[in-house]
Amino acid sequence: MPSVSNIAAQTLQRQILAGDYLPGATLPPQRELADHLGISRASLREAISMLEALGLLRAHPGKGVFVTSGSRPSPADLPSGPSAMPPAVIYQMRYVIEPANASLVAQRREQCDLGALRRSMAEMQSALGASDLVMAAEADLRFHLQLAELSGNAALQAVTEQHKAQLAYSLRLPFADRSHIWQPVDEHLAILDAVLAGDAEAARRAMQQHLLAAAGRIGLSFTLP
Repeated sequence: MPSVSNIAAQTLQRQILAGDYLPGATLPPQRELADHLGISRASLREAISMLEALGLLRAHPGKGVFVTSGSRPSPADLPSGPSAMPPAVIYQMRYVIEPANASLVAQRREQCDLGALRRSMAEMQSALGASDLVMAAEADLRFHLQLAELSGNAALQAVTEQHKAQLAYSLRLPFADRSHIWQPVDEHLAILDAVLAGDAEAARRAMQQHLLAAAGRIGLSFTLP
């Protein structure tokens, strides 16, 4: 079930896409907007953070929250992530952990129920078809968390879950580039195909390529470990 902040983010997303808030417009003050949406200010801040990572909003301290034109921010202008962890650091961490997750799932494919991965892919495609970036990013997150769960390695799963907020943030950022929002689907399908084939090395490479491509979509480079 979507969280309160997810539902609020979807509501604001619909209003932005419908033209209720035009590019360059300022959102109402947070207290007023939270009351209007019937949520707490904490949930509203989380919703705004989601939409900021997706490139729909930009917060300027002391000035308010502005609707953007949906253009990709430069690496220097990327919104700060949870715990103020820089995006490059998050992607570097993911490059260490997630290829291992994918490789292990491929090795264990006969022991795993891979239906959840297929469902996440279908949900992501459906959300993108409906221009719902909030839910597309949530389905994207589920796909990555499911790989960690299916890896069979409790330590890798625990590390992935521990950094779930950072993972979710880094997954949203590439969606700010509207010209490439379908690329993660193709990259996920390559990972899934390798897993289904039981090809651990191909699954590892597909995940590595996905992470490098995702970072590239936000103009980000990081030192490979």
